Amino acid sequence: MQSPLINCNKKYIEVIFKIRRIAGFKGFALVIFFIGLFSSFAVKAQNAVLKNTKVKGYGYLYCHMSQKGEYTAYALSKDGVHFHELLGGDPVYDPAKVSKIEGGSRDAYIARSGDTKQYVMVVTDMSNHKSHSWYNYGIDLLKSKDLIHWTSVSFDFRKGPGIFCDPASPDFYKDYSAICRVWAPQVIWDPNYQWTDGQKGGYMIYYSLLNSKEDHYDRIFYSYADASFTKLTKPRLLIDWGYATIDADIHYVPADNKFHLLIKKEGGQPGIFTATSDHLTGKYSLPDEKDYINFEGNRKVEGPSAFQLIGDTAWQVAYVEYSTRPIKYRICQADRYLTHFQHPKDIEGDVSSTAQHGSFLILNKKEYKRLERWSENYQKQKRVKAEKKSDFRVISAQRTHKT
Repeated sequence: MQSPLINCNKKYIEVIFKIRRIAGFKGFALVIFFIGLFSSFAVKAQNAVLKNTKVKGYGYLYCHMSQKGEYTAYALSKDGVHFHELLGGDPVYDPAKVSKIEGGSRDAYIARSGDTKQYVMVVTDMSNHKSHSWYNYGIDLLKSKDLIHWTSVSFDFRKGPGIFCDPASPDFYKDYSAICRVWAPQVIWDPNYQWTDGQKGGYMIYYSLLNSKEDHYDRIFYSYADASFTKLTKPRLLIDWGYATIDADIHYVPADNKFHLLIKKEGGQPGIFTATSDHLTGKYSLPDEKDYINFEGNRKVEGPSAFQLIGDTAWQVAYVEYSTRPIKYRICQADRYLTHFQHPKDIEGDVSSTAQHGSFLILNKKEYKRLERWSENYQKQKRVKAEKKSDFRVISAQRTHKT
């Protein structure tokens, strides 16, 4: 998806001079007015890709996989650094009901829906705890009206072309049944995506794939989901640099009117690198080998997730430093171009001991308070249940003693 201001400059100039010769000054001025109006609409459409559009920021939601289990957890913050767990760190939803392939939810990524009235989430459907394997076979698409109650659809890629909504599209793989990794999906709304039936707008969902028969390494692919967030197109290749790449994170950056991709590079110099493109779906530049997250030394990093602080044009980049124990979830700073990474620090608050691969969403006051009340009520009910269970045990013990 490319801005008409970049894509059509030469055509605009040619047309403008033709109109100037034909229409005279008044006609020319009127056409220039409409071209400016069209361009402003185009820029607004480009900016609509941002997931926090039209949100009066009050705080931050950190939606993440928990170190305590393969489930999705929430934490809240007012400053984007100090986060407190919701629900006492318990699951937001039951992964056994939502992640229908393996019963585990990993790598949660949350965003606002295209109309900004609802919320969407994508997760890796995987349970290493059950399978004792780093293979998995699909992803889950979740939707919610209130950030609390979620519905889901699971896509098991091994089942082949029949699970996708575009049967006439070409197949990238000959044998879908050999797909053995579908990792770390993320989602970004694309207002300009055109469906075959004329509908406009779709969710670009991107993820890494590995096919044990046809691939030599993991690559980044993408599909599109419809407005209902229940249909998905066939995988299309996004990144292939000749070595394994996973954990992509794409953002539109207004400072340079480009899409910036953060990615874990496992070939050459490993680490989290950046690439850019004028189009959402590429072609992306080769990674910048001079500007990347390199302050962790030989420690391994993955799972980048960028966000902006309320009222700030600079970027924060969170990531997992996973080669030490305990695992650390860290946040560094970048400039307004999402470059020049510096000043890394650990995430703070009681979430620091459970933080893992996740994402961030700016909340308004109503959303923030709703989640706080939900968490408080949940923990109150949990305490009541625990007290009743404890009383029951005491009574049972007393009865046993009497007999």
